[in-house]
Amino acid sequence: MSSSFPDLKKSRKTSLESLISETAKLNGNAEQKRGDDDRFWKPTVDKAGNGYAVIRFLPAPAGEDMPFVRVFNHGFQGPGGWYIEDSLTTLGKKDPVSEHNTMLWNSGVESNKDLARKQKRRLTYISNIYVVSDPSAPENEGKVFLYKYGKKIWDMINDQMNPQFQDETPVNPFDLWEGANFKMKIRQVEGYRNYDKSEFESQAALLDDDSELETVWKSEGSLSEFIDPKNFKSYEELEAKLNRVLGLSSSTQGNREGIAQNVQESEPTPVLREAPAPKMHAAEEEDEDSMSFFASLANDD
Repeated sequence: MSSSFPDLKKSRKTSLESLISETAKLNGNAEQKRGDDDRFWKPTVDKAGNGYAVIRFLPAPAGEDMPFVRVFNHGFQGPGGWYIEDSLTTLGKKDPVSEHNTMLWNSGVESNKDLARKQKRRLTYISNIYVVSDPSAPENEGKVFLYKYGKKIWDMINDQMNPQFQDETPVNPFDLWEGANFKMKIRQVEGYRNYDKSEFESQAALLDDDSELETVWKSEGSLSEFIDPKNFKSYEELEAKLNRVLGLSSSTQGNREGIAQNVQESEPTPVLREAPAPKMHAAEEEDEDSMSFFASLANDD
C-alpha cells in the first residue's frame, strides 16, 4: 500500500505485478452502499438507452492495497417482501442464501432450480474513478467518485492487465501516469444495457502536473469499508430475514444446515457453495443497475 504520493509513483511496476497476481486469484475462482449515495457516479443514458462518458480508473487509496473490491449480494422478492443484502461469501464465509440455493438446486426439481437462478448471487466491483468527460452531466467532470460496475467492464479491465496475445504489453489501467482512459459507450440491446462498444484509449498520463495528480489521489474514497466484516449482517440475522422473506419453516432451516454441513465437507472453498448460475445475457452482467433497481423497489414497500 502507498502512504505517500511519491511512494505511489515509485511503486507503479510493483503495483501492476500485485494487480496481475490478484486478478489471477479472482479469475481462478471463475456485490455495499447503494441507492442515492452521492459518492457514487452513474452514467447517464438518453430515452433510447444510449450513453457516453470518459472515465479514468484510479489507483488504490492511501493506506489500501488494491484499487478495487468485489462484493457479492442478493436481490429478490418473496411472499414476505424484499431481500436486498450483501452476501457473506464476499468475506469467504457461509451465507444462508447460498446454502438455500444449493438445497434447491440439488433437489433436481426444475422449478426449484428456477428459484435458485432467481435468487443467485450478483457480483459488483467498486473502484475510484476520475470523470474526464460526461456530456450529459458536465458538472461531474474533473471530479473523483466511487463507481460500481459488473463483470463486463471488469473483463475489459482484466484484458488490459492480462492480454491474450504475445505482442500485447500488460497495462495497469489504474495507473495515473501510464494507465489509460476508458471510453464508456452504452447501448440498449434486447432490453438491457450493453457495454460491448466501450474501450480503453492509448496509454497516457491522466494529467500533466504531478501536484494535480496528487490532489486527485488524495480525493479518493475508501474501498475497504465495503468489505469490512463489521458492515455485514451476521449469518443469524441474514437467515432470519431470508426465512421471513420466503416464508420458510424451521424444518427448512434444519435441511439447510444439513446441506451446509455436506457442502462444507465436500467443498471447503466457500465460493463453491453457491448454486450453479445460468448463462447470462451479456448486458445482464452489469448488475449494479439491477441491484439499485431492486433496492429502490424495496424502499418503496
